[in-house]
Amino acid sequence: MNYRLLLAAAAALSLALSCSPVKKNVHPEWMYDSVVYEVNVRQFSPEGTFKGVEDQLPRLKDLGVDILWLMPINKIGVEGRKGTLGSYYAISDYKEVNPEFGTMQDFDRLLSAAHDMGFRVILDWVANQTAPDHVWMSSKPEGFYERDSLGNAVWEYDWTDTRSLNYENREVWYAQEDAMRFWLDRGVDGFRCDAAGEMPTRTWQYLVPRLRRAYPQIYLLAEAEKSEFAADTMFDATYAWEMHHIENGIAAGPGNKDEVKTVKDLREYLARDAKRVPRSAFRLAFTSNHDENSWNGTEFERMGAAWKVMAVLNFTLPQTQPLIYTGQEIGLSRRLEFFEKDPVTDWSANEYTEFYKYLVKLKHDNPALAAGEKGGRAKYLGGLPENVLGFTRSVPGNKVTVLANLSAEPVVAKGNKLAPWGFVVQVK
Repeated sequence: MNYRLLLAAAAALSLALSCSPVKKNVHPEWMYDSVVYEVNVRQFSPEGTFKGVEDQLPRLKDLGVDILWLMPINKIGVEGRKGTLGSYYAISDYKEVNPEFGTMQDFDRLLSAAHDMGFRVILDWVANQTAPDHVWMSSKPEGFYERDSLGNAVWEYDWTDTRSLNYENREVWYAQEDAMRFWLDRGVDGFRCDAAGEMPTRTWQYLVPRLRRAYPQIYLLAEAEKSEFAADTMFDATYAWEMHHIENGIAAGPGNKDEVKTVKDLREYLARDAKRVPRSAFRLAFTSNHDENSWNGTEFERMGAAWKVMAVLNFTLPQTQPLIYTGQEIGLSRRLEFFEKDPVTDWSANEYTEFYKYLVKLKHDNPALAAGEKGGRAKYLGGLPENVLGFTRSVPGNKVTVLANLSAEPVVAKGNKLAPWGFVVQVK
């Protein structure tokens, strides 16, 4: 018997089955009104450990968020390391934790404590590339990595502390699936898939259905905006990057680098996006995240006084699943270092905390604001000043009206006096 041919046929059959149509992806009920909180473990406490995150779970519970996205917790590389501590995104072993944060037992305790408090916990999954000294570099065949004409493993962009995996080799797909299952079997609730759009779509079309069949309650977020990633059988959520840059452009804060935009641009985007993705798709909406904060500036730098009204839109527009990044809930006004220790040391509640608690409660309490197909469609209001975006979202028994002044001038809209960058939210 030719075992090589038999194995090849079995792999081909497995791939065909995994890529065949699967039942329409209906999100678990808990996802529709969920709010994501991104945890920068290194900077979350002076210790920068799993225990430091665990100690703050009661504060996050009081904030009201639902999904805790932990930035990469895996062991990271030494070769080519940037800065003193290196990048989270240069993984050297997918099945080990970064000793900077503690032990695997410390992680298990954090996971258990978070679950006991009702949180879902997802890991940042870095599948596009690894560190140069990843265990696969020596333990796997040469075809696992992309190489130049001289046989050297290569990297993308300025990611000199990484090496690109070769996704033309399906053995890499299987190895990624095995590593992801390791953590799902440990009890994590899903993944935020870093640089998902840099990988071939067909890789995710293989991985996602297989993971969903085995773990039907998982939450999967793609750092990508591709329409095919928002298909009914693919990721629960994808990034709303285009909307984010339009919001930056409308706000035109002192540190804004995006092209100047208007309310008309935002309306056109919303109409365009509604046509290119199904209603069941979630779009992750944000005024900040780890990339924006560290490399492009805080929401105050990019959006100036408009940051608050943009946050309101991110919590109320159709299909949006909102994100809060480490420190936003206390008004952190500095860029966090990426490769060095730079902890947030004072988490005292203030007016920013109360604002985000209000938004989270608004999302939870109003079925009309649910993401995806369960939420109300947006009915945009006419007869408004050109710089005001107004809309209602309704489901039986619940109606939310939002008036947002997206300008630095006071206006009157539908009998409401709106301050510069002001808003009104009405609930019935």
